[in-house]
Amino acid sequence: MTTPVTAIKELRDQTGAGVMECKNALMETDGDIEKATDILQARNLMKAQKKIERTANQGTIAAYIHTGGRVGAIIELNCETDFVARTDEFKQLAHNLAMQITAQDPKYISKEDVPQDAELETEPDCLLLQPFIKSPDKTVYDIICETIAKVGENIRINRFTRFGLEQ
Repeated sequence: MTTPVTAIKELRDQTGAGVMECKNALMETDGDIEKATDILQARNLMKAQKKIERTANQGTIAAYIHTGGRVGAIIELNCETDFVARTDEFKQLAHNLAMQITAQDPKYISKEDVPQDAELETEPDCLLLQPFIKSPDKTVYDIICETIAKVGENIRINRFTRFGLEQ
């Protein structure tokens, strides 16, 4: 089966995967873009899981101040090398996460960060479990895994703070 270039381009635009990965996924699914997208997302998650234990001590600090200047956030996002820290994908992820924190006001990075004596009121209190504001069908964790697959390095949120003027 030959895979049309337009289908490969569409899948690549949707997933950010490489050309050959897209072609192979389309061949596996007989040209079904939706199934191929699912396959690539599963593979990205597997790639991310393999990298999760690697040390991430480089990175960037990003800030987002909402229009009007009454609320904002700052985040420390880490990766493995300064090369990746300077890429547009990584910088965009850091900016988007700062925007997410500003908009959704999470209390913790993950469930593991919730103190044992505190009860988690709602799952959105954990940043990684929140629906991503720019793509609500994915969680913040999914977006980070996609970026890990693109840049080939582990990415970790080290800390964040949200600021807001008291009413």
